[in-house]
Amino acid sequence: MAFDDFSDYIVYVDESGDHSLGNINMEYPMFVLVFCIFRKSDYLEIIKNITSLKFKYFGHDKVILHETDIRRKIGDFKIFNRESQAAFMNDYWKIIIEANVTLISCVVDKLEHKQKYIAPDNPYELSIKTCIEQFSNFLQINDISERAINYIVVEKRGKNEDANLELAFRRICENNKYNLKLRMASKQTNCAGLQLADLIARPIGLRILRPTQPNRGFDIVQKKFMSDSKGNYIGCGLSLLPGK
Repeated sequence: MAFDDFSDYIVYVDESGDHSLGNINMEYPMFVLVFCIFRKSDYLEIIKNITSLKFKYFGHDKVILHETDIRRKIGDFKIFNRESQAAFMNDYWKIIIEANVTLISCVVDKLEHKQKYIAPDNPYELSIKTCIEQFSNFLQINDISERAINYIVVEKRGKNEDANLELAFRRICENNKYNLKLRMASKQTNCAGLQLADLIARPIGLRILRPTQPNRGFDIVQKKFMSDSKGNYIGCGLSLLPGK
């Protein structure tokens, strides 16, 4: 393998909601998977901006940005009051607005998915299959060589879950013409790309669940979805399952 075998792009993946079809949370019965696609040269700017954000609000860069912790003001984020939390999120969303990132996401309404199929597919595996298909379209549109290595970075979730994902990933990519590689990372690696994906996923799910509710996050990230030639992102950068 030569260094020039690597693609110019890198993908960071995170989720919102859990993939279980057992005891579904009726307040948030959604599973959201999001691919954040960066040209590597642009991702270096993201690292710098996320690090600067952490220095500004915490004085160090070891904080892990996690949507749930920020929203609930727990852990490192317990220092926030309403005003400082709002200021932090304003600065965070400014980074997203300015970021050169392409989003691909799949949202599964677990209630409808479970009702529609006798033996419904695992929402995580279904979502990653859908996102990989759209990412392959992205690579084709951007004229990326089929031999270039494209890393897809996901967060570790547990020994069994990780083993199942690796098997599913190999199965999904078996007939894919692109050279896709899965890389798993612990949350404690403090990866800017994974943290960015974590904060983006929930606003997507909330827009589908409650379309009339004000949602600043989605209003910002919807401009980043991969779109078709007519500028439509539904069914392209954003897949909604099960289909109607």
